[in-house]
Amino acid sequence: MIVEKEARPIADLLVPEENYLTSGVHIGTQQKSADMKKFIFKVRNDGLYVLDVKKTNERVWLAAKFLARFDPNRILVVSARQYGQKPSRTFSRAVGTKVFAGRFVPGTMTNPNLPQFVEPEVLLATDPAADEQAVREALSIGIPIVALCDANNETRNVDLVIPTNNKGRRALAMIYWLMAREVLKERGVIQSNDDFKLTIEDFEATL
Repeated sequence: MIVEKEARPIADLLVPEENYLTSGVHIGTQQKSADMKKFIFKVRNDGLYVLDVKKTNERVWLAAKFLARFDPNRILVVSARQYGQKPSRTFSRAVGTKVFAGRFVPGTMTNPNLPQFVEPEVLLATDPAADEQAVREALSIGIPIVALCDANNETRNVDLVIPTNNKGRRALAMIYWLMAREVLKERGVIQSNDDFKLTIEDFEATL
C-alpha cells in the first residue's frame, strides 16, 4: 500500500463537521465490506452504516497531498456513476486533469490504437465497483489507484481509500469540491481557502 504509510491524523477538519454531515458524506450503505470496517463509525437503527467523517477528512487531505505530486495532465479521473459525472468534470477543469465521465471505453489505458488512449500516472475513481474497468486497466499498467469508497466497497485494489458516500449527489459534490481546493492549495496555485472561488453547488449534479 504505497500511500497508507503516510496516514496520520490532522489536527483540524478541512471544513466544519456540520458541512460533511449536511452533505451526507457519512451516510453509507446497508451492507459493509470487511475492507471498510475500519472506516465505519456506527450502524444506525435503520441498518445503514455510518462512516467516520474524521477519517474521511484525513483521507481527503492525504489524497490531495498525494495527487498534487503528479503533473495534473497525467491524472485520470473516472466516474461511471451519473451523480459523479458533473463533480468529476468540474474537478478536472479546476485541477487540470484528464477525465472520463460516463461509460469508460475498454482499452482507454491499454490500447494505443484507440483515439481516446491516455497514459496516466495515477487513477482517481469515483466508485471502484462502478468504475471496475478503469480500475482493472490501472492495475494492469501498474499505476496507483485513489478511490472514493462506500461502506460496501471492496478495496483490495485501491492504494488510497477515501471513505465516503459515493452515490449521493451532494456528498460527491462536497468531496470533489474539497479535493479540488486542497490539491490547488498543495500545489501553491491558491494560497488560502478564500482564494478558491468555486462553490459546492458548482460541483453538484442536477436532478
